Amino acid sequence: MRTEPLVDAESVRDGLAAAPEPERVILQMPVDVRSVSLAVMALLGSIFVLHWASAVFIPLMLGVMSSYALSPAVGRLQRWHIPRAIGAALLLLSVVCSLGWLVYSLSDDAAALVESLPEAAQKVREAVRTAPGAPEGAIEKVQRAAAKIEQAAEESGSATPPASAGVTRVQIERPHFNIKDYLWGSTLGAVGLAGQAMVVLFITFFLLASGDSFRRKMVKIAGPTFSKKKITIQVLDDITEQIQRYLMVLLFTSVLVGVATWLGLSWIGLDHAAVWGVAAALLNLVPYLGSVVTAGALATAGFLQFGTLGMAALIGGLSLLINTLEGNLLTPWLTGRASRMNPVVIFVGVLAWGWLWGIWGLFMGPPLLMMVKAVCDRIEDLKNIGELLGE
Repeated sequence: MRTEPLVDAESVRDGLAAAPEPERVILQMPVDVRSVSLAVMALLGSIFVLHWASAVFIPLMLGVMSSYALSPAVGRLQRWHIPRAIGAALLLLSVVCSLGWLVYSLSDDAAALVESLPEAAQKVREAVRTAPGAPEGAIEKVQRAAAKIEQAAEESGSATPPASAGVTRVQIERPHFNIKDYLWGSTLGAVGLAGQAMVVLFITFFLLASGDSFRRKMVKIAGPTFSKKKITIQVLDDITEQIQRYLMVLLFTSVLVGVATWLGLSWIGLDHAAVWGVAAALLNLVPYLGSVVTAGALATAGFLQFGTLGMAALIGGLSLLINTLEGNLLTPWLTGRASRMNPVVIFVGVLAWGWLWGIWGLFMGPPLLMMVKAVCDRIEDLKNIGELLGE
């Protein structure tokens, strides 16, 4: 009978240890440093130009977005056999007249609210100083010490003998408030704002009156091939659809938030409820930050009027409830999933555009991001950016 030799476990282990390690597969991913550097330089240059020429870009973008929002109404007037230029002029005139009537009707309440601001600030200071159990802070101690030093200096100054001959007494006087300089600066600011508003109106009118002429020109210069023209048409259609839907939903929800805030504050009994409703509607145009500012301002106004933290919490909570229901339920249902974007990207984008263009950048941040996403979704090399911007 033939027997097979037994295999020693130790020899097997030594053989495995001596066996050559399999060659590792390394994925070669070449990185073009020159292309990355040029892209970074182009991005930084674009940011600098946008910040430096903000006085040109802000009215231009406001006019473009206004034309997107009003284009469906002008198209409907055109279907009613009204020339496009005349329809655009009538529509803009009606919008300006409506805004003027709204401002005029609320001017008295707004003036009363502005006049009550100094008294409100005094109430806040008194409430902070007379808070029960609040320890005296370092600022209050320094202020009290400075007041004592100033009082002692005045007493010693009054007891000082008259100056001797040959010595000139120097007295520093504070400059008086010049109402002419203040009115002149305010007038220049109002004239500048009115001039920018006129520029926005003219840009909006020309874009509405021109119709699809710019669209046809962009398709024409896109390239000689049919595929490039098709991609350009798809990008323009996507931009038009998303921005129009966003602006219409934003306008509708802002009006709804303003009306709900006005009714709620009137039911509670807060003064100047209509002005606060308009402020809530305007601040609703700014994503995320507007609702927080509205709730904080209303809570402060409630505390100043009623004098209790409970009423302040009730008014601020009512504002947050209205904005939460609008932002989490109504707006997503109206916009649809196709036009939704990543909330983190929107928040960061709003902050970035706000840094570039101030309060106008806070308003125009989401539409500009939608434009970027629409372009990136249609270009093969930029689809990763479009995926990052999407929800």
